[in-house]
Amino acid sequence: MTPVFPGSVDAAGQPATLGVMGGGQLGRMFVHAAQRLGYFTAVLDPDAQSPAGRVSHHHIQTGYDDPAGLVQLAHLCQAITTEFENVPALALQTLAQTRPVAPGAAVVGIAQNRIEEKAHFAACAAVSGVSCAPYAVIETPAQLQAVQAERSDLLPGILKTARMGYDGKGQVRVKTAGELAAAWAELGGVACVLEKMLPLTAECSVLVARGWDGRVVSFAPQRNVHVNGILAVTHAYDGNMPSALATRAREAAVAVAHHLGYVGVLCVEFFVVDDGSEHGGLVVNEMAPRPHNSGHYTLDACDVSQFDLQVHAMAGLPLPQPRQHSPAIMLNLLGDVWFAASGQQQDPDWYSVLRLPGTHLHLYGKVQARAGRKMGHLTITGPDVASVKTVAQQAAGLLGLPGLDAI
Repeated sequence: MTPVFPGSVDAAGQPATLGVMGGGQLGRMFVHAAQRLGYFTAVLDPDAQSPAGRVSHHHIQTGYDDPAGLVQLAHLCQAITTEFENVPALALQTLAQTRPVAPGAAVVGIAQNRIEEKAHFAACAAVSGVSCAPYAVIETPAQLQAVQAERSDLLPGILKTARMGYDGKGQVRVKTAGELAAAWAELGGVACVLEKMLPLTAECSVLVARGWDGRVVSFAPQRNVHVNGILAVTHAYDGNMPSALATRAREAAVAVAHHLGYVGVLCVEFFVVDDGSEHGGLVVNEMAPRPHNSGHYTLDACDVSQFDLQVHAMAGLPLPQPRQHSPAIMLNLLGDVWFAASGQQQDPDWYSVLRLPGTHLHLYGKVQARAGRKMGHLTITGPDVASVKTVAQQAAGLLGLPGLDAI
């Protein structure tokens, strides 16, 4: 790919413009990173109030599969990316006929379907050294009956829809064959994956960026804490997990990116399981073909953020190896923070929070707060891990945030 340099202007006088499919908070932070480098930006999203659309040079307000909108985006932009994995893969394929698109439709399609995703992880296991949890595919009543009769080893397990599941949605825990049948019916009899429930001790994720030339850079693994299926806390500092385990996770994520021929920023999530070994075993859970919630700390704790790397990768610029200059803890801010225990809406006590040293508040420009909705995040940085943990506890106490019990 010929690099798209920031600040350049083509023969028709059009400034170098980068496009993104999707207008949520990830798109917003991508737009900020691209604009800081000097690019113009274009967002395609149907929501007139989308966080990214409100800050971009261009907002194409239309559906992701609208042919006219795709033509307009391709006309405006020299390269295009996506901010979420459920954008129609066919739309990315259409855009790729005339413009570089990173990540490509094929790999986004894999991430959209747990069945294909797990098949990829299984095929990659020999190279990555990490496999996924034991599982079975359930797409038909016959397959359900076969699993009930022959795969009792997968129970207790978690039944997950193959498509459109995120933040704990589309998942049901099951203990018996009867519960499995009821759960599949509850999910509408759609294609699902039944995963064996494993003895988890921790969860972590690794962010990698791979360029068109195959060069890969990565961040150190983040340790994550989820509450009700939604990321609540990310721990990003030396010692957040055993070094041998962190090295394995990082190497496995890079192997996954290479195996896919991936271009762009990729997040690979892992489970740490109690397998009787000193530090536990590593199991790959899922991947996100985009920057990830668990990597938001990179905006404040690293010299190059995950969004900077997203811009570099899609535009064909060199990929610098990021350096983390401060230990960090990130706290997710859901809409619940905007409501008192009585249910009355309230403004969070930002004054007290922002008085704390090393606090970095990021709100996503969403007008309406709702319980469970990601409204922003708070990153705490400091000179050492102890001070970061102390401030994180204070901030969590002021905002009533869960998930910090383990620190």
